[in-house]
Amino acid sequence: MLEKLIKTGEISIFDSARSCEFGKRELWKVDVSTSAKNCRNFIREIVDTLDLQPNPTKPVIALSLGDPTVYGNLKPAPEVTRAVVEVVEEGLCNGYAPSTGYESARAAVAEYLNYDGVSYNSRDIILCSGCSSSLELCITALCDGSRGQNILIPRPGFAIYRTLAESIGVEVKYYNLIPERNWEVDLQHLEEQINEHTAAIVLNNPSNPCGSNYSEEHLRSFLEIAYRRRVPVIADEIYERLVFPGKKFVSTASLFSEVPILVCGGTAKRFLVPGWRMGWIAVHDETGAFEHVRKALVSLSQRTIGSNTLIQGALPAILQYTPDSFHDDLAKTLALHAQIAFERFSFIRGLAPYMPEGAMYMIVEINLRCFPEFVNGLEFCKQMMREESVFCLPGECFQIPGFMRIVLTVPQEILEEACERIAEFCNRHYVE
Repeated sequence: MLEKLIKTGEISIFDSARSCEFGKRELWKVDVSTSAKNCRNFIREIVDTLDLQPNPTKPVIALSLGDPTVYGNLKPAPEVTRAVVEVVEEGLCNGYAPSTGYESARAAVAEYLNYDGVSYNSRDIILCSGCSSSLELCITALCDGSRGQNILIPRPGFAIYRTLAESIGVEVKYYNLIPERNWEVDLQHLEEQINEHTAAIVLNNPSNPCGSNYSEEHLRSFLEIAYRRRVPVIADEIYERLVFPGKKFVSTASLFSEVPILVCGGTAKRFLVPGWRMGWIAVHDETGAFEHVRKALVSLSQRTIGSNTLIQGALPAILQYTPDSFHDDLAKTLALHAQIAFERFSFIRGLAPYMPEGAMYMIVEINLRCFPEFVNGLEFCKQMMREESVFCLPGECFQIPGFMRIVLTVPQEILEEACERIAEFCNRHYVE
């Protein structure tokens, strides 16, 4: 009967096969790539496991988000907004651009970065979709997991470095920062981590989460190790020039160390537009060591066909016409908030703040011996959320248990309220 139905076309041979296998066939499951399996957001893995139940009688204060736009008190300069509006209205940047970015936009970035003796041209610049994309291209271009290579990243440090490296099978090794020395690099420990498989070192200055700002002398010592051991550097300078009044930012590219450096930056922090997703890579290469790396970066940029063309079109005006007073005012605001937080935390029993010199963050040490009911900073931050509706990122998010990070971008009155609540929490749980 079945054979007759197949011959007459009333059912197909495929229907026949399905009818024979029905009831014993396993569900169809598609496996994912190794890269996808290795891709983990370590901050989310920690935060998402916390039972973050705020106190219903108190409004939540989030001192955890590195987005300066959340509370609406920090806005981009009018010149920045106007530049984008004009590009949209002109309608000339709605199509595809070269994968590395418009020539005019890359030239504008080169000019913007040409200070303190640094000399870039448009050929040295690759535009990316935010600084995280810049970092991804750099790590992918320099590091190869299939060859057993490793990359060195700071501890404490931003978790995205580990995410990007491990997703492509590259081993992550840490070098320590020294809290008592304003989070300078432990240079001896750094050199001890380097071996024949080390493909790159990530340097973050100014730092997230520490808010540190390295001196020229310290940066030279860092680069001397990289030069002696022949390891290129990925310099994450997304907070470049975002330092407090009286402090000076020094770019690694200004030091003429003969170390090949890929400098990553963008508009997110200094211009207060993280959602616009405009980042860049500046290739600093005094000796020609990056001849093949330049080509690799171009090839990798072609995977996504470049960054947002509207922002590219506005970039020359943004970088040229944003007044210095805007950047100065932002730095003054962050410095004021840092000073307020430092003074308040200095008088809270069981806590020890570290005064930053730049960026948007402060690290606070939790003396867990004074809070014996909490086994770690995770539990401390979770309970503080439950009782006071204040949430800070625990140091475990940055590979430094026993600390927490607070952001300094919230309005002053909210920051002061958060400090008061944290003080009440610590007084409630402090044990002599």
